[in-house]
Amino acid sequence: MFLLNVFVFLFGLAVGSFLNAVIYRIGESFNSAQGKKSAFKGRSYCPQCKHQLSWQDLIPVASFVMLGGRCRYCGKPISWQYPLVELATAIIFVAIFNFEFSPSAGGLNEFLIPQFLNLLYLAAVASLLIILFVYDLRHYILPDKVLLPAIFISGIWYVVSRMFFQSYTRYEILNTLYAALGTTAFFLAVFLFSRGRAMGFGDVKLAFFMGLFLGWPNILVALFAAFFAGAIIGIGLIAFQKKELKSEIPFGPFLIAGTFLALFWGSRIVEEYNALLN
Repeated sequence: MFLLNVFVFLFGLAVGSFLNAVIYRIGESFNSAQGKKSAFKGRSYCPQCKHQLSWQDLIPVASFVMLGGRCRYCGKPISWQYPLVELATAIIFVAIFNFEFSPSAGGLNEFLIPQFLNLLYLAAVASLLIILFVYDLRHYILPDKVLLPAIFISGIWYVVSRMFFQSYTRYEILNTLYAALGTTAFFLAVFLFSRGRAMGFGDVKLAFFMGLFLGWPNILVALFAAFFAGAIIGIGLIAFQKKELKSEIPFGPFLIAGTFLALFWGSRIVEEYNALLN
């Protein structure tokens, strides 16, 4: 199991490196006059001097450390985003692997095709969420070219998994629909009443994804965590004069962090909460 975790970690580092390229190139496609630059084609290059990078410049995390955080060709600083995204992706992939193949889920001794497919599904969704997290943090926008595929993949997998791999009830399906539509309605109301000042329409679409992906009651855990963390950090930024009261703070990263929290620990948090009530 240890060697598998090491393999998943290294694979996550490689995927994180790819996600960094996608994040940068999506930004380029938005800023390009033609708007036709692909996020998935072409060789990687330094954002500062545009020099094409060789293989030794692209080793996840290690290249950043060996180069002292500076470009080999122009000497300008490399953003800390690159190693942090690579490490975050690797850690999340390991967490997903252990979540899917935990002892309570049967471990590797009960390896099943549906379990493996669900692992791939969670890894794909996690990758899209990492892109959205970083892009919204940097550019204050949740791009449809990433958000809509996340919604589409979650919807398709929800239908396919319940038709072929899982037992389901009408109650469960309705709960998931209520979670998606109810969360969307709440965020849409905030968007309309604030005329887009409190949150953007991208957050409304992200809320629909969250409800579909997490279902009930995990969606409540994600929303509580997002609003609580957003309030604490917002107050902190204002207190330390990093932001003003009317300053814009992207809410997408808080929602995405809440989604990961609810994915891994949502059921346990709900159980603990119910135990306290009883």
